[in-house]
Amino acid sequence: MSIVKIEHLSLTYFEKTLYQDETFQVNAHEHIGLIGSNGAGKSTLIKVLTDQVVPDSGQITWQKRIKRGYLDQYAQLPLEQTVWEFLRSAFQELIDAAQQLEQTYQQLALQETPVLWEQAGQIQNQLEQQGYYDIDTKISQVATGLGIDLLGYERPVGQLSGGQRSKLILTKLLLEKPDILLLDEPTNYLDKQHIAWLVTYLQSFANAFIVISHDYHFLQQVVDTVYDLEQGHLTRYKGTLRQALQQKAANQRTYLKTYASQQQKIMQAQAYIQKNHAGSRAKSAKSRQRQLAKMQVLSPPANRKIPQFYFKEVPLTSQIAIQVTKLKIGYQQSLLKQELNFSIRNHEKVVISGFNGVGKTTLIKTLMQQLPPVAGTVKLAPLLTIAYYRQILSWPQPTMSPLTYLHEQFPEQTTKILRQNLAQVALTSKQVQEPIQLLSGGEQSKIKLAELLLQPANLLVLDEPTNHLDELSKSALRSALAAYTGTVILVTHETNFYDDTWIDREINIAQLT
Repeated sequence: MSIVKIEHLSLTYFEKTLYQDETFQVNAHEHIGLIGSNGAGKSTLIKVLTDQVVPDSGQITWQKRIKRGYLDQYAQLPLEQTVWEFLRSAFQELIDAAQQLEQTYQQLALQETPVLWEQAGQIQNQLEQQGYYDIDTKISQVATGLGIDLLGYERPVGQLSGGQRSKLILTKLLLEKPDILLLDEPTNYLDKQHIAWLVTYLQSFANAFIVISHDYHFLQQVVDTVYDLEQGHLTRYKGTLRQALQQKAANQRTYLKTYASQQQKIMQAQAYIQKNHAGSRAKSAKSRQRQLAKMQVLSPPANRKIPQFYFKEVPLTSQIAIQVTKLKIGYQQSLLKQELNFSIRNHEKVVISGFNGVGKTTLIKTLMQQLPPVAGTVKLAPLLTIAYYRQILSWPQPTMSPLTYLHEQFPEQTTKILRQNLAQVALTSKQVQEPIQLLSGGEQSKIKLAELLLQPANLLVLDEPTNHLDELSKSALRSALAAYTGTVILVTHETNFYDDTWIDREINIAQLT
């Protein structure tokens, strides 16, 4: 039985066809992974399902009384509430029922009636059946699993960072247990430990969900159905992600053979028609021409452009790029009890790790001297030149185009160079002229990477660069970082993005003494 069904969905978004007469459905208890390249329209499909985007055509049919849960990372939160108060609001219906029960008992104290006793019994039964008396335990279990407890339950929501708020929204969503979860990149702000907990949770989730993620290792563990969105078409595969990709590859090989065979037949027919359009075989030529006109010609196979990243390096003669001594990091007080003592050598490639919220981003900002140390010292090598990738997709003017943005950042560069740079990261000539806010998260990430490519440096600092990138882009970035001969400091929750073939060392700041 389907929870939701979309029929004949078509949507063109700023002259780009995202869906063309497509059908999509979610069955009860189905765990769906939605995959596709950056900008294919995956997040837009979620927005269609949540009534944020109205398609050009199509019919959306929801089963009656279905409760939807949407991970909206940009939702406006009650900033004055504490973390605990916000999480308890996931059970607001039960909390209201408990208050109603209390009021009923107060009325019974004044005057007992059969109606009031029956009402009290019904409410009491509802509270017991729906687990009202276990609310605090449920909150603690999910909050601990996702690391929310480390933020402090009494902390006001307004004091949380953007990533922490996203984790908080996800925690509340899981506590609500809707009939269908709609999750867009749920692992972006989770570390390895909390992703593992989420995997276990989703594997045992009794209801349906749709999850968008470029973390294929994560998807492989949680989905039993895959929808692949490519060139405006949705293809459904039953099974794990690995099985879906294997079937897709087999389908592509079959399609290529069929397409090549058809193209050969078309060329032969056209050559015959051209040669025999007059003379004794003219009638046969016309017959073949009619056959060609009736033929359903296959579309050319998709030809996705792969990004090419080449980071420019300037030389550094010092053996030590960064020396950290008795360092304490934070804003007003230290985030860590211990002092940090380590060095990063020239040409060394290092991963900074530690649980979410421990201070990885704060550390790299301190290393780059964007933040002063709470205590201790950071010594940078003379002539150290840093190029920095920030994980937050924020722009001074979201309405400006990628080309205009790069012009403002690099006024000395010609338009030709900037266009070539944007093309290098696989943005089309049309996309470089569109407002940045209309591009997908992956496409916006590529603008930031294009900006990085224009900065010659001997130290690359990358804070969660893979958050919105598809598999092809991640693979290209991984290869570029492996080939780069300068120093690299990387922060990422995707442990499968790096390995010891190109990373020299992992520094876990939660374990340093």
